[in-house]
Amino acid sequence: MNLTGVFVPLITPFDTTGAVALQALERLAHEVLDAGATGVLALGTTAEPSSLTVDEQRGIVDLLSRICRERSAPLLVAANTIAAVEALPAGVTATLSVVPPFLRPGEAGVIAHFAALSAASPVPVVVYHVPYRTAQPLSANSIRQLAALPNVAGLKHAVGGIDAATIDLMADPPPGFSILGGDDPFISPLLALGAHGGILASAHLATARFVELCDAWRASDMARARSLGHRLAVLSSALFAEPNPTVIKAVLHARSRIPTPDVRLPLLSADPGSLRCALAADRAVSQHLDAGVSEGPRVDQLEVGAAVEQPSPVA
Repeated sequence: MNLTGVFVPLITPFDTTGAVALQALERLAHEVLDAGATGVLALGTTAEPSSLTVDEQRGIVDLLSRICRERSAPLLVAANTIAAVEALPAGVTATLSVVPPFLRPGEAGVIAHFAALSAASPVPVVVYHVPYRTAQPLSANSIRQLAALPNVAGLKHAVGGIDAATIDLMADPPPGFSILGGDDPFISPLLALGAHGGILASAHLATARFVELCDAWRASDMARARSLGHRLAVLSSALFAEPNPTVIKAVLHARSRIPTPDVRLPLLSADPGSLRCALAADRAVSQHLDAGVSEGPRVDQLEVGAAVEQPSPVA
């Protein structure tokens, strides 16, 4: 399996009663696919899965499975245990499974874990490597061993930047193994090193621009890629100024794309100042890049005091 391009890990919108707003989620899925996203991810961290009931999770996967089937788009679903992967419904393209967190089983333990998980999974496995959350680093050699496992198709690479292990991995990537960026502000340099795409929460906004960024690096259009990368990094930094997905939800609500900006505990709603900054960065992406301007102000130079757009009700 060759996973390339932009995958959007969809949020879970809530309505004014606190229930999952499935109609709004359906619209979001169509919007990002219409804008050129390769596919979507269900129940990733951005979806607040730990706060969802089993029935809510099932409803979300069923909805997105239907949409992706109708649109011939790949659907990734997060699943981290053998029981969870065995329960994946038909229509799922691949599963995203995080390196076991908190336990710090060592690199050999991680490889043994994914050997068992991938053997049990009915679909290919994408390893989610995010050491600043799991407390389990992986060397480039260990990632190559993971790539050699049957049914392991790729990696969501989110190490907090471009470190020495990243340089090592990208200098000699495993053949046929998809490397997808997962740290949104660093997606452009990772693509420049040869990554195949990204699983990017920021791509709820400016989806077409993130797709264009991937295409520009693939085509070796460095001038365009650098211009897009600089501007989109500013947007991503603003969207991740508070715990994900609080700012993203606030912006989507301000843009009238979801009915509320609400998140569930332990998350708290985004601060109004973070929302203003993110809205300014989102506007800058459209205004400056549409005008063909290759450079623009940093996020700390953007006007963040403008009034926040008042959203209109959506279902």
